[in-house]
Parts: sequence; C-alpha cells; structure tokens
Amino acid sequence: MASTPNTNLRGFNHAVQTLLRNPSQFLPHLTIPTFTHLPEQLGPHLYRQPPGEKPAPATTAATTKSPTIRALVLDKDNTLCPPKTTTFPPQILDKLSALRTSPTSPFNQSTAPDSILIVSNRAGSHPRFDAEVREIEDQLSSLRIPVFRLPEGSEKKPFCGKEVVDWFRKRGVVTRADEIAVVGDRLGTDVLMATMMGSWSVWCRDGVYEGIDPNKGRPNMNILERMEVWIEKYLRESRGLKAPLPRGWESQ
Repeated sequence: MASTPNTNLRGFNHAVQTLLRNPSQFLPHLTIPTFTHLPEQLGPHLYRQPPGEKPAPATTAATTKSPTIRALVLDKDNTLCPPKTTTFPPQILDKLSALRTSPTSPFNQSTAPDSILIVSNRAGSHPRFDAEVREIEDQLSSLRIPVFRLPEGSEKKPFCGKEVVDWFRKRGVVTRADEIAVVGDRLGTDVLMATMMGSWSVWCRDGVYEGIDPNKGRPNMNILERMEVWIEKYLRESRGLKAPLPRGWESQ
C-alpha cells in the first residue's frame, strides 16, 4: 500500500503540461451525463469506423469498426458516490446491478467476475482510507466489485495505469489495454490515465447529479472542476480537437 499522504501535485502538473503540449489527450472518447447513462455495449459508442473509411493495414474489419471492451475502471468520488462519501445513490446501484446481472452484459459477474474495478484517488490509495474501502466492498459484495489497492511505491491516478492493466491481465480479463474503458468525472485524472494506459475514456460530465443544465454545471464544483468543463468545451468546439485513439489499437 502506498505510504504517501493523499496529495496529487504531480498529477496536477502533468495535466497542465498535457494541456500545453498535447491538449487533445484531455478529451474523452465518450461523454455521458452520469454513470447511469453508460451503454451496456460500450464499444460502438466509443468509436465506429466512418462509412467508406479504408481500414488500416493489417487490420480486420471487425476490429476497425468498434473496440471490444472487456473491463471497466470506475472512479468513485462524484462518479459512483458523492465526493468523500461511501453513499451510492439508488440509481447508481441499479446501474451497477444491471451491468453485473444482465445476461447480455460483457461485465456479468457470472461470466466475467473480474471485469469491473473501482480505482479511486481516495479509497484504496492510502491506509488512512482502509475503512472506506471495507465499507464500499461490503455494500457491493453481492455484485463482487472490488476496490483497487494502490501497490506500495506506486502513484495515484493518472500514473497507476500500468498497475491497473496488470490487475486485469493477471486475472485473464484482458490481453491489451485497449480492451479497458476508464469511467470517471475528472479529465485531469480519469481521462488522462486512460490516455496513458492506451485505453478508452468515458467522462461523466455531471458527476452523480441527474438532470443538470450543462451550461450551469453541477452543484458544489471546485475551481479545477469548473476549469475542466470550460477547457473541454473550448478544445472540442473552438479548436475542433478530438480524443486520440488508444495507441496501437488500429494495428491490432
């Protein structure tokens, strides 16, 4: 378990440097209002080959049309629970249950028991949050959804991508990072981690709040969260940028 306190100054510096050097990496592959809007069959919503586009060399039509997602990395704070709590809103629990019990879900707990992992910069990131980890896992025990424990000496999001990919690989869930989708409310941690991993990203724009006016934003946003919303809109609408495809995916 990591022995450093719950600070992430290096993550902030990395986000700033990314915006200056490679701003498209700040953009998600898919934006949804909240986690409850996550499609069960996620691949076609992340990318679908435009009609008439020629497949890349050594690429089959099946892999070029849309990715195959076998694993989900889920943020906790403001994605599954209100920040700094272990309270799952009923609609979030319903969505998790559907993903784990639907016979057509790629994340069904009977056919793919290790396909969902909660990765938080709070719970699991330091021993001071061990009680929080136990409470989360107790609540989700029937769905068999664990919390990632950050290994000793490892850094928090967005820098723990390799460890997360290794977790899924060791359990036979994925062979490649582009079979993973990272779902969270922060561009500077969740989306950037997906980019660094070579995975796909899903941005929960409104956190855990349903029915939010996107022009006003969700309640109680801090300055960094407000800046991320503005930056995403600017890069997408004014600069015309798009999220880069996971490295190596088109050559698979």
